[in-house]
Amino acid sequence: MHPDLAPQLLDKRALDRLTSLADLDPALVLDDLTTPEAVAALADTEVLITSWGCPPIDGAVLASAPKLRAVIHAAGSVKHHVTDACWQRGIQVASAAWANALPVAEYTVAAILFANKQVLRMAADYRELRAPYDWRAAYPTIGNYRRTVGIVGASQIGRRVLELLRPFDLHLLLHDPYVTPEAAAALGARLVELNELCALSDVMSIHAPQLPSTQHLIDRRRLALMPDGATVINTSRGSLIDQDALTEQLVSGRLSAVLDVTSPEVLPEDSPLYELPNVLLTPHAAGSLGGELHRLAAAAADELACYASGLPFVHPVAAHDIHRTA
Repeated sequence: MHPDLAPQLLDKRALDRLTSLADLDPALVLDDLTTPEAVAALADTEVLITSWGCPPIDGAVLASAPKLRAVIHAAGSVKHHVTDACWQRGIQVASAAWANALPVAEYTVAAILFANKQVLRMAADYRELRAPYDWRAAYPTIGNYRRTVGIVGASQIGRRVLELLRPFDLHLLLHDPYVTPEAAAALGARLVELNELCALSDVMSIHAPQLPSTQHLIDRRRLALMPDGATVINTSRGSLIDQDALTEQLVSGRLSAVLDVTSPEVLPEDSPLYELPNVLLTPHAAGSLGGELHRLAAAAADELACYASGLPFVHPVAAHDIHRTA
């Protein structure tokens, strides 16, 4: 992982637990697995604890790690570092993606509830007016009662969002090609095609993985299907939305957006989205930050405890699922 990430991720409680379960050197943090120091450590390594910044564990790395049996990822996706060579050798893989999904889902739910309340636009109006005003007359249709929320993707985050939204008086829609109507109903949602979801949703939140097939999944045509005043939330990847088409809709004021990710990841300095009152931009911050990172370390320690006891991982990653996950 990134060396500067380690002290933020691994608090004392996690380090104490990890060192009680395995022979681990807390001072050895690698972001290059080809250095002499790394090669010497890999010679006896049975388990790698990884996180953001881990380089690919390819055939050359595996040749230096003849005893490696497992990779425990204290973050989300393993696609960036667990290579085909790992799967071919039968390396066991676990990920704390479920733990990283929790703060993203919390961010999303807050954004959904604020979106239906038109908080961004109302705050901008209030900041400009700074005087008594008839807000009921100005915003006659706002609120969360019986509004329609569309979730694109029953990923770990999408499922958690649906779970958190159950107590509210909302109509929940779901689009996911791998989910049956019965499974969607069990999640509290009605399964619909994506075009229908776009056309019906007061708020659409995107939780699909970044794949070749999801490039510009929400394109110009589908954005045009959305009702006037609807909100787009994206905490997945910027590539899932046609950024130019979305920008046109936002500049016109027809739609609003809460965007934790964009394409490119940092928009140009002159992007109008920084200043629009109907847009909330955050710097890919919905995932684990600050104290939330410690949950990822605790999850990794739990998986190491399973491995040390000869038990299967609680949250394993399977090679056959990689093609359709983040």
